Amino acid sequence: MSHSPIAKFRHCCLVFAVGAVVTLSACAAQADLDEMNDPLEPMNRAFFDFDMFLDRIMIKPVAQVYVAVVPAPGRHAIRNVLDNMGEPIVFANDILQGEFKRAHTTVARFLLNSTFGLGGIFDWASAEGMEKQTGDFGQTLYVWGVSDGPYLFLPLLGPSNVRDGVGYGVDSFADPVGYAFWNAGGLQWLDWTRLGIDGIDERAQNIDTLDELQKNAIDFYAELRSLSRQRRTTVLRHGEPAPLPKFESLYNEDEKGGSKNVSDQPKPAVNSN
Repeated sequence: MSHSPIAKFRHCCLVFAVGAVVTLSACAAQADLDEMNDPLEPMNRAFFDFDMFLDRIMIKPVAQVYVAVVPAPGRHAIRNVLDNMGEPIVFANDILQGEFKRAHTTVARFLLNSTFGLGGIFDWASAEGMEKQTGDFGQTLYVWGVSDGPYLFLPLLGPSNVRDGVGYGVDSFADPVGYAFWNAGGLQWLDWTRLGIDGIDERAQNIDTLDELQKNAIDFYAELRSLSRQRRTTVLRHGEPAPLPKFESLYNEDEKGGSKNVSDQPKPAVNSN
């Protein structure tokens, strides 16, 4: 096993995340009573304020320079390369979720874009009708039936929860591209560069959206929490809508004496004459 700083960092993230599941499990009862499932709100808001400060003095200005200096086609190509590097993790999680058709699409995308797409610069796979798939270990845990746990705002990573925090730690630790950079000799800077560019590119894509949201929101923290949950729910279900309740369940009598099912109503007497 590698003893590089990034490997140790990822290992610490994983240990911290797993520990968080244990230490925060006691908050589950409190979270059930909290409509927003945010029992750690004071801590989360402190991390949120720190990120907003860092964004104001450094991240957003760098993202604005990035947009001004790199033309849209160049930024698009950079995003393609970053997404292509993430395909092995997507493939592994699709397999773990039993999504074999999605896994097949992902590996086909990776092979096509890595070769004819020159390392992902050109997204030939999408042009051929092979849409990019989603897959991370937080999503895998969701498929396995693990609940999300309390809301968490992670420094530099943003809105999350206990389950997705663990998922991020596992994905970071298992990332084959990062492992290859740190064990190829002298290429560690490529991994740091990849992480940095990925964050700046993500911020650059959302400059106007976040500015408008912050301008109109009464409570930016609460608004971001709500929107991030909606977006994550869509990702967890691969874009599919949540299933509607069965029609008959709408009429089942609950423990508090709600309405009865149609089948429970008295049946009219049958005239035997």
